[in-house]
Amino acid sequence: QVQLVESGGGLVQAGGSLTLSCAASGRTFSSYAMGWFRQAPGKEREVVAAIRWSVDNTYYADSVKGRFTISRDNARNTLYLQMNSLKPADTAVYYCAATGRSANILAQYGYDYWGQGTQVTVSS
Repeated sequence: QVQLVESGGGLVQAGGSLTLSCAASGRTFSSYAMGWFRQAPGKEREVVAAIRWSVDNTYYADSVKGRFTISRDNARNTLYLQMNSLKPADTAVYYCAATGRSANILAQYGYDYWGQGTQVTVSS
């Protein structure tokens, strides 16, 4: 069982930056693939970025490529999402997710564990 707790969301002006964190419980964090998803009002949840066991295995949605960076600190059992050059279109609830399966980490069904979400609001 893995518990995930996100933090770092908030209100920021367009062009600003935020860093989200996701603290994970459990002793096998390093073996889990992790992802960040977001859901805006009235829209489906979508993948933002995902990472397997190291930064050499990362994926980014086209809409955030070049602006967001996903990383993990396995010693601290923490996942991060550095978000730069934020746009109003990035406004959403951001969720972190974890999976211990060899699954499609670009899809919601690939994940077994989810955090409660953290709100990111970007004002214009």
